Amino acid sequence: MSPFVRNLFLLFGVASIAVMLLTFDVDYETLVANIGRAGLYFPAVLGVWVIVYAFNARAFQIIVNSGSHERHLSYRHAYKLTVSGFAFSYTTPFGFGGGPYRVMELSSYIGTCHAISSVALYSMMHILSHFCLWSFAALLFVILHTELMTPLLWALLGGFVVVVLAVFVGFAFFYRKGVIERLIVPLLYVPVLRRWSRKFYESHLDQIRQIDEGIALLHSMPRAFWASLTAEFVARLVNSLEYWFILLSLGVSLGLSDAIFILAFSSLMGNLLFFFPMQLGAREGGLLLILGLLHLSAPGMGVLTGLYTRVRETVWVLIGVALVKVGNKQLMR
Repeated sequence: MSPFVRNLFLLFGVASIAVMLLTFDVDYETLVANIGRAGLYFPAVLGVWVIVYAFNARAFQIIVNSGSHERHLSYRHAYKLTVSGFAFSYTTPFGFGGGPYRVMELSSYIGTCHAISSVALYSMMHILSHFCLWSFAALLFVILHTELMTPLLWALLGGFVVVVLAVFVGFAFFYRKGVIERLIVPLLYVPVLRRWSRKFYESHLDQIRQIDEGIALLHSMPRAFWASLTAEFVARLVNSLEYWFILLSLGVSLGLSDAIFILAFSSLMGNLLFFFPMQLGAREGGLLLILGLLHLSAPGMGVLTGLYTRVRETVWVLIGVALVKVGNKQLMR
């Protein structure tokens, strides 16, 4: 990536941080008081994400290094791209910003097509790990809290199982055949877009198919595929410790299984409303619903939990944006 474009990403990140800080819906004194109330739990919340990003970076490194190119991405640089990429994803609608940033950093080493394949594969793996988490949490909830299952919950569970099975079948197909061309072809028949999309499709067909070949390549490497998926899934499980520490700081006694349920449900709500930058309001609503179902409560729990996660996100966005200008020499060997 050229220094000019990297500086544009940096400026966008700084502007996003400014907006985040200016739109906090609590005053400075309240914020300091609540963070102080959390005590040593809040550094633990921040520290959880050191481990989460460590597993994310390992999954990303495995995928990038499994490509048909001859370059090697070090773990240190994979960690940098992971943290910075998620910083831009947090601050853009649809989580759009992280992918282009990673592609542009990698493309000067392995070419644009290989870079897009690697980033698309990681995005698919990240999404698939969410479905694995939701499925695991649903199964665990049924086993541990059968008494809480109402006819409505059983019906919702049945619908969820159908959706998950369809998603897994779809992912299996896309991992074997690629996904980019199959996303573009339907646009050829949309009245408003078909002229532009046909021109784009015909002029870039070779590159599109090269990208899809790179995506399908991982399917022929089961060891790399399962290693990267396992790393992403473990990252999701470690992520549940964030809610465990936050609720412990509020005086709520809960087990690690409850923390997994809370993470899974709140992230499900956040992803259903993925078009909100930083998923504003979506996760908090899901959090309140699952806490009520588990009969866990404390004064101001929903607001304070949302506050802690927003502060944690802001800190890590700051770190990710700062890393944009760090360690860019010899990104890949």
